[in-house]
Amino acid sequence: MEKIGEIKEKFTKASIDEIPGLCSFYEQDERNGVRKMILSAKKRLEAYQKEILRTRQMKRYETENAAYTYICGIDEVGRGPLAGPVVAGAVILPKDCSILYINDSKQLSEKKREELYDQIMEQAIAVGIGYNSPERIDEINILQATYEAMREAIRKLDPQPDLLLNDAVTIPEVEIKQIPIIKGDAKSISIAAASIVAKVTRDRLMVQYDEVFPEYGFASNKGYGSSQHIEAIRKYGPTSIHRRSFIKNFME
Repeated sequence: MEKIGEIKEKFTKASIDEIPGLCSFYEQDERNGVRKMILSAKKRLEAYQKEILRTRQMKRYETENAAYTYICGIDEVGRGPLAGPVVAGAVILPKDCSILYINDSKQLSEKKREELYDQIMEQAIAVGIGYNSPERIDEINILQATYEAMREAIRKLDPQPDLLLNDAVTIPEVEIKQIPIIKGDAKSISIAAASIVAKVTRDRLMVQYDEVFPEYGFASNKGYGSSQHIEAIRKYGPTSIHRRSFIKNFME
């Protein structure tokens, strides 16, 4: 009789497509350990099938607008922090995109965002990233600076999109047709992909800034107003990447 450890190794190494066959093959094995393995494998398969359905639902806006050749999702990260740039992502996914687990970047762990970032960058038809500096944010306000970053991200796309799916906003000075979607990063796979690209890009940048300005904890707070960050501003003063219009209350 096959040892339970050997069976466990098969289930552990099995791809999602191999699970039904394994479960069927061992369904007559009455050993408790094997029964538990089969139950766990079936739960894994059920979760996978639910994710396929969720991903299909995330393609609703892309499916409804399938007449457009290149549909681009737009999102930004970094409107709220006290330091660092605002970053916009623009992503055109293939219409048959098969990447699972894409979601609003805020709903994902850092590890999952990094995994999905690599998949998106590998499979996307085009990716554009736009930035705007703390100085520019102070000069024209965060909303206008965000729009500029979004326009930059769109300009960097090749090919250019013929439809934009935006997270909530309508971007001024853009001639391409736009569809603003409230909470779009949780409803559109294209917008969610853009949010992941923007988030990972900005987070990596803030980790680099942490090496230059280690007192502020940028690697952990990413420029947001944590208690450590605010205390460092009061103790050491602002850095060159701080948004002066955002921190004036802490400087009094």
